[in-house]
Amino acid sequence: MATRQDFTDEEWATLQRGLTGSGMLVSLSDRDFTDSFGEAGALTKFLAGQQAAGTTELIRALAHIKGMGFGVTSSPDKVRDQTLDSVRASIAMLTARAPEEVEPYRALVRGITTAVAEAKSGTSSIEAQAQALIEEALGA
Repeated sequence: MATRQDFTDEEWATLQRGLTGSGMLVSLSDRDFTDSFGEAGALTKFLAGQQAAGTTELIRALAHIKGMGFGVTSSPDKVRDQTLDSVRASIAMLTARAPEEVEPYRALVRGITTAVAEAKSGTSSIEAQAQALIEEALGA
């Protein structure tokens, strides 16, 4: 079973950026100022829950995120491109080094995108499109 110590700081940042970026990508896809606060809260709450209830030690450790991996002024294009690249790189890294963690990581990313999409007024068609991009990057 993989742990935080099995990854370099750069690899760890990639795993976390894929995770938080996925939530941000869904949130930014349907820009509604009032929804953004609820979606940010849903993202934070989901991660807090995974710190205790995550399916593996690695998943619980990944949920302990200090930042979102993107700045407040990051453009939606930058968030999309870097998130999808990070998700792809994370899946490739886990497949090569910790294959037992691939499905738990996919589930974690899916969980965060669902939590964000459903946070305020349900999943919009634009949010569903963002989720589809992430699903493609997950290789599922």
